[in-house]
Amino acid sequence: MHHVAIMNTSWKLIPKILLGEKTIESRWYQTKRAPWDKAKAGDTIFFKNTGEPVSARARVTAVRQFELEGVEDVRRIIQKYGDDICLVNKNPKTWGKLPKYCILMRLERPTRIAKAFTINKKGFGSGVAWITVKNVRAIKKR
Repeated sequence: MHHVAIMNTSWKLIPKILLGEKTIESRWYQTKRAPWDKAKAGDTIFFKNTGEPVSARARVTAVRQFELEGVEDVRRIIQKYGDDICLVNKNPKTWGKLPKYCILMRLERPTRIAKAFTINKKGFGSGVAWITVKNVRAIKKR
């Protein structure tokens, strides 16, 4: 499967992925949604900043999913994986609503895409931050 992770531009995480500093992509949610139960080892994640073309990709080597009971569960994940995630803010008390679910995907072989491309998000929702498709070519703009 292919996934497109839409990143917050201001966090500057794609360069950290390409440099090997960020080795885990994380998603923190209130509900079970993609990539929950969709991302698997061997999948490819394509990365793009909001409003920009897809510019990088990496292979998933492992996926961990957590159901979070409270702030202590969140803190344990941050303590164990926070550096590899490159979390911008490691204080969950300042996050607003505490997430109930966390998905961690370990990355390998990050690569800059030589010819960045845009995607068609129609049908996925305008504010979507994660797209899962069988093949990214299906949503690649020509």
